[in-house]
Amino acid sequence: MTAYIFDVDGTITPSRGQIDPEFGAWLVDFARQNAVFLVTGSDRAKTLEQVGELVYNTCQTVYQCSGNDIWIGDMNVHSNNWRLPDPMWYWLEQQLQSSDWKVLTGNHFDERPGLLNFSIIGRNCMDHQRKAYVEHDIATNERVNIADKFNNLYLEHGVQAQVAGETGLDIMPVNATKAQILKDFMPHTVIKFFGDKTMPGGNDYEIAQAVINWNKDSNALQVNDWQQTWSFLRAMV
Repeated sequence: MTAYIFDVDGTITPSRGQIDPEFGAWLVDFARQNAVFLVTGSDRAKTLEQVGELVYNTCQTVYQCSGNDIWIGDMNVHSNNWRLPDPMWYWLEQQLQSSDWKVLTGNHFDERPGLLNFSIIGRNCMDHQRKAYVEHDIATNERVNIADKFNNLYLEHGVQAQVAGETGLDIMPVNATKAQILKDFMPHTVIKFFGDKTMPGGNDYEIAQAVINWNKDSNALQVNDWQQTWSFLRAMV
């Protein structure tokens, strides 16, 4: 069996956006003929908003919150109740207050099953504010720098930070990254993973590396956007 595993933001949808209708219809047909799985740092409500119920329910399993909240259709089969320790939470609040980015829109800490998503600009930002912050982050490497500092402090305590999406950081136990979902797959399964953050420090990195080493026929594909994902898929079928 070949399992096709997809990240969501930046991989099958625009970041924080909805799936292209034509691609969504194509993906439903593909998922009806192949074993398709989603793995994302987002929660179920956001993923449903992005991909719609038809795509969501046609996938065999959806691994929300980096695999810490697992859904088959509308059935929740597992949820992790881990919570970030208070000292680490306070440290992130200090990063928020000391940031050179001063447009703070609120909702900077988003608790999800098994992880915390942290955003300097905040999840209440409007599209033009998001674009401005993305440009700021590219110029300053702010998220990478915060993640590096966090990991230098807390990795030895079993918690790590990863760059996630366009504006956030995912904070989670070191054994609770997207790579944890592979325990649900048999060793002989051929896995094709698609993600946009497979580089070191990205929240697709661990699962991409695990897939590359899974077996000789499995591989991980770095994509720039959903259009490239679709192009890769059409070349495979």
